[in-house]
Amino acid sequence: MNKIKVIVAGPRGRMGHEAVKLVHNTDHFELSAVLDTKYNGMNLSEIEGFTGIEAPVFTDIDECFSSAEADVLIDLTTPVVGMKHAVKALEYNIRPVVGTTGFTKNDLETLERLTAEKELGCIIAPNFAIGAILMMKFSQMAAKYFEDVEILELHHDQKLDAPSGTAVKTAEMISKVRKYKKQGHHEEKETIPGARGADMDGMRIHSVRLPGLVAHQQVMFGMEGQQLTIRHDSFNRASFMSGVKLAVEEAMKINVLVYGLENIIE
Repeated sequence: MNKIKVIVAGPRGRMGHEAVKLVHNTDHFELSAVLDTKYNGMNLSEIEGFTGIEAPVFTDIDECFSSAEADVLIDLTTPVVGMKHAVKALEYNIRPVVGTTGFTKNDLETLERLTAEKELGCIIAPNFAIGAILMMKFSQMAAKYFEDVEILELHHDQKLDAPSGTAVKTAEMISKVRKYKKQGHHEEKETIPGARGADMDGMRIHSVRLPGLVAHQQVMFGMEGQQLTIRHDSFNRASFMSGVKLAVEEAMKINVLVYGLENIIE
């Protein structure tokens, strides 16, 4: 079996560091290079925390993509950086696997057009935790029978966007099977603005930000006499790597843009 050659962007970030370990420890993956903001020209093994992991470090994206042979780029940085890297990767015939939230409709349309032109796979995933993807799919199933639903997402206090991309994606999936309904009493009034959370098709989304949290979400359904709660918890960033591995493997098999890991999980 030919090894899948991978470049990792942002190796010193918490998610990027996990991605480097994933590639290094997966037999059919090969770490071709890393793209960083520092340490140009060094070997990754010379940087603290990466002992024994060999890969050249580049700070210039064009130099990286033109010098290192690669099939896939793993980018777990930010929406702005991830978008820039994804576009550039496709220009170099490298398949992007990007795990960040905040991509706009225009961003996705641009990537869809580029993947079609290049006939290369590209996977953008707001969440790479397999359990989180199943939580979203189960919630969509439940929404066919429970029309009253509220989403509570909890993350660390360094997260920049609210609500989370996973919460938004969950609400979008539920909206496909649920008729619009404005929830709560028809005369309900917020005495403090925002008390009822964000409103999306009548559903309410609540965001919690506290130190010590990683990534957690529960979807609560209510019906006369009963309640159904579907919850997923990520306790560390290694929890996302099973989905990253799957996305890298699937990106090699497709030639289109896929937004959301739920689209490649049966």
